[in-house]
Amino acid sequence: MLHLLRDALFPVLVFLHAVLVGAPANHGRGRFQRARYQVRKVGRLPRSVRESSGLARADTLGTFWTHGDGGSPAHLTEFALPGAVRRQLDLSPLPNKDWEDLARDPTGRLYIGDFGNNRSQRSDLAIYRLDWSGGRPVVDTIAFHYADQTAFPPRRGRRNFDCEAFYFYQDTLHLFSKDRSLRQLTKHYVLPARPGHHVAVLRDSLRLGRPITAADVSPDGRTVALLGYGGVFFFANAPGCRLFDGPKRFRALPRTGQAEGLAFLTDSTLLVGNEKGRLWRLRPRARSAN
Repeated sequence: MLHLLRDALFPVLVFLHAVLVGAPANHGRGRFQRARYQVRKVGRLPRSVRESSGLARADTLGTFWTHGDGGSPAHLTEFALPGAVRRQLDLSPLPNKDWEDLARDPTGRLYIGDFGNNRSQRSDLAIYRLDWSGGRPVVDTIAFHYADQTAFPPRRGRRNFDCEAFYFYQDTLHLFSKDRSLRQLTKHYVLPARPGHHVAVLRDSLRLGRPITAADVSPDGRTVALLGYGGVFFFANAPGCRLFDGPKRFRALPRTGQAEGLAFLTDSTLLVGNEKGRLWRLRPRARSAN
């Protein structure tokens, strides 16, 4: 009974810790500058969308895809702001063991990350690639495992193989771990965006001070945004450089609750959604003329 209570309360403790610590510390990798964004609530999904765990742009201008996480039906829901549902795509019998994020490539294919792994014990991690250029959805599977994981599960202090955030960039999928300990070490992995079984290679890591729950890259490829409890991190995506080595910015979001979805609307504007379906837009503040 005690271990069940501990497992139930630990995410709450991690969330409160992340919000209270504020901006991430400088761990010798360059300072986080303040990201000057206006945050405005722009809508809410209807109750028929039980949970919003991921966001991605749809083909129609101004519309988006979302989905629920583990235990939800294997559905993708397309909606338009401020939250009107346009259609629902039933992907059953595709399993939804723990869908956590969506990504989109320039051709319009969607990638569903079935890689939620709370206790770091899964050996069936997968990303499903959807291509409906022929009129009907065709699903391929990208199965993978982490290069640095050898135990399923590892010891409790080393269980950093949960993932809720990824994006597509130049034929590669970039994954970011959700560290459930108070260390809050985010690991950045890469793997090919093609069907088959692949190894997710560890590229870098950085203590960001909060769990990461979503990711996206701007349409021009120059900015990567990582959503965490209570804030958004912005990284310059410079060719030939590790993501965490470049310029960094941070924008606190103390009132968005457990936000788990993020998508770029333009090269500088983003949509953020929480698990209850509330939606916010982040837009750069105009610089003062003084």
